[in-house]
This record gives sequence, C-alpha cells and structure tokens, in this order.
Amino acid sequence: MKKKALDDYLCCMEAIEHDKRKCPTHISKDECISALLPVKDALDILSGKWKIQIILSLTFGKKRFKQILREIPGLTPKMLSKELKELEMNELVERKVYDTAPVTVEYELTPYGRTLKPLIGELHKWGSKHRKRIIARS
Repeated sequence: MKKKALDDYLCCMEAIEHDKRKCPTHISKDECISALLPVKDALDILSGKWKIQIILSLTFGKKRFKQILREIPGLTPKMLSKELKELEMNELVERKVYDTAPVTVEYELTPYGRTLKPLIGELHKWGSKHRKRIIARS
C-alpha cells in the first residue's frame, strides 16, 4: 500500500463516520486489507500471555533460561522453551551457547528485537492509564 493511501486511511478512520463493517469508501478493499496486514503480522508474532513479558525481561540484558523463569511468575519451562524458539525464529531473540562445563546458554534481544522497546513502552503507558481508569470506577 502506498504511504499516502495508508496515511489517508489512518487519518480518516477517526474523522469519518462510516459503516464499521466496511472499508472507508475513499480506499479500495485491497488497500484496506493491506493496511491491516502489518498489524495482524505484529499481533501474530507478539500474541499470547508470555512473549511480551519475555521480551521485557530481556530488555534488561542477557539472561539465562532459569533467570527468565524466575522473573515471570506462572511461566513453565515448557512454555518458555516454546516461546523462546518462536522469538528466535522471528529474529527477535538470539540464543548463545557457550562451550563450558556444564554448557551455558544465554538469551538476548537482537538489534531487531530491541526495536520493540518503544512499542512496549507505549503499551506500558497505555496499560498504566487503563489500570487507573478501571480502578477509579470501582
């Protein structure tokens, strides 16, 4: 999708009232779908209860498997292993194996994974505001 079309779409999402079941009339259905794909991709990669927490843990530096487990209550070794493999597959986390006795394995964010810091920061801000809003209603 062209940058201008995406900007028009995002701008007008808030400004124009339209049938919410349809794409805005000023862009084609294909452009509408194209505008949603990057968000869908990001959600597919970061979805679930644990991935963002694991990434957040690794923003503070290299960690060994057990360190990550201890920092995230409720996370099981099996689930951590699965999530780390997926994060590694998506080039967000790097696994380093050191030839020591016993073998040492460390995980750290890749430079690409560190690009998520601003996003996680924004999620933190929004979550804090949301928490205050909901607690205030109680």
